[in-house]
Amino acid sequence: MSTVAAVDCGTNTIKLLVGDLPDVAVREMRMVRLGEGVDRTGRLGAEALARAFAAIEEYAAILAEHDVSRLRFCATSATRDAANAQEFSDGVYARLGVRPEVLSGEEEAALAFAGAVRNLAARPDAPVLVVDIGGGSTELILGDTAPSAAASMDIGSVRLHERHLRSDPPTADEVAACVADIDAALDACPVSPADAATVVGIAGTVTTVAAGVLDLPTYERSAIDQQVLAVEAVHATVSRLVAMPVSERLALGYMHPGRADVIDAGALILSCVLRRTSVPTLVVSESDILDGIAWSLV
Repeated sequence: MSTVAAVDCGTNTIKLLVGDLPDVAVREMRMVRLGEGVDRTGRLGAEALARAFAAIEEYAAILAEHDVSRLRFCATSATRDAANAQEFSDGVYARLGVRPEVLSGEEEAALAFAGAVRNLAARPDAPVLVVDIGGGSTELILGDTAPSAAASMDIGSVRLHERHLRSDPPTADEVAACVADIDAALDACPVSPADAATVVGIAGTVTTVAAGVLDLPTYERSAIDQQVLAVEAVHATVSRLVAMPVSERLALGYMHPGRADVIDAGALILSCVLRRTSVPTLVVSESDILDGIAWSLV
């Protein structure tokens, strides 16, 4: 028996997994918006750091209840971009006794692919494209049993919402500017969605859109995981979410309050990627980079 713990710290969320894999004892998520304003200022804000450190202190208390043999704390886009990343690193070390590993885009992609594909009950047709939409970046990872090509783009739900979608709901011009930004990133991306035989979507933007496609009354992980959704139904749900004011999104039973304002940009990224594929369906996986980080410790 060897209990491991993984922390995935992204632009919008901090997630914790503790378990003796494949058994998972703890799976937690806190929406802290660590990357708030980073695209504009280049720094992690004081309030954002306070929110992140509060969540990490909660996680420290949880970890103290388990006999964890190995802990890996991985930080992604927000801390790659921040000039004051050392302040964050020092704060994590003071609370958990480990320093965050700031993943490169390529490392992030490999862990996301491992977490997503290992989880699938049915072997997907290859090549498989894993789409990981975060708050600050989006990873496209193409492969079979392992990644053969991967790329990280500086487009994410928080970053693009702050950059383009300032009205509530966003105007047609704002949406068009956001889509143009996404398409420019995809045009420059060395990984082509058109090469995919199967598309697997992971992380909160995708799973929230999936909950919308399924019209769930509340967010239910088990009802979302492994779902195979018609791409046209995904596009329709994206259009509805983007057109809603935040107040209407908040009223959706499956919508996390910390995601309601930025789901518009993340959903547009998903639609833009899918429009460049020829696949009729999207496979949704609730296992993602967090699971990949945990499995890397086994």
